[in-house]
Amino acid sequence: MTESLPIMTVDSAPAVHRIKLLTINTHKGFTPLNRRFILPELRTAVRATAADVVFLQEVLGTHQRHARRHQNWPETPHYEFLADSMWPQFAYGRNAVYPDGDHGNALMSKFPISHYENFDVSIGVVEQRGLLHCVLDVPGPRQVHAICVHLGLREGHRRQQLALLCGLLERLPADDPVIVAGDFNDWRLRASSILAEQRMHEVFASEFGEPARSFPARWPVLRLDRIYVRNVTSHEPVVLSTHPWSHLSDHAPLAVEIHL
Repeated sequence: MTESLPIMTVDSAPAVHRIKLLTINTHKGFTPLNRRFILPELRTAVRATAADVVFLQEVLGTHQRHARRHQNWPETPHYEFLADSMWPQFAYGRNAVYPDGDHGNALMSKFPISHYENFDVSIGVVEQRGLLHCVLDVPGPRQVHAICVHLGLREGHRRQQLALLCGLLERLPADDPVIVAGDFNDWRLRASSILAEQRMHEVFASEFGEPARSFPARWPVLRLDRIYVRNVTSHEPVVLSTHPWSHLSDHAPLAVEIHL
């Protein structure tokens, strides 16, 4: 699916040199093990980060059965509810469709999204996965490319999906800033060497020598979530694994500031 959104004027705005990023698997708005619906609490926590761009995975578009069961279920899609008035621009890539609704990846931005496209990278029919590519009109000399990722649980599937991601990266302008963030499910740590061929480096590995532990959120052990960048520098990456984040999803969010 390809969409063009209303473009907000940035020509007269001063150049932006720093962008705060956040990536989180929302677990469809429920606590780990689906014991409680906590999307309103999640929105409060995400707003408190003051991130400029937020990458969301496993975010619901609709779910009729849950909407009937929970009184505080929002009338709008979850990504729109989370964006509220703080992120005026958002894009949604629907990946999985089922009788009650759908879910996928989303991106919320304080900068105009001039164009977005969702790439279906599903391998087979068991897991529906996608790459959501957004072009951000950040004031400055170049557009910023933001790609929200949720890869499969099987290593063979991830290997094919990473090849598709590399194909997308090859088609982008060589000098433009690029951010790839999300849930890679890469517990065997194979993605970084593959993406290095596209000059992508992972922000936690650059700072600390290895990707961050992000799953499960209460006691992070596995390094599943990543933020890769190209043509920018990264600063002060942090895992948000303390309260309230530890009960808002089964994944701990990652945050970083990038300098253009």
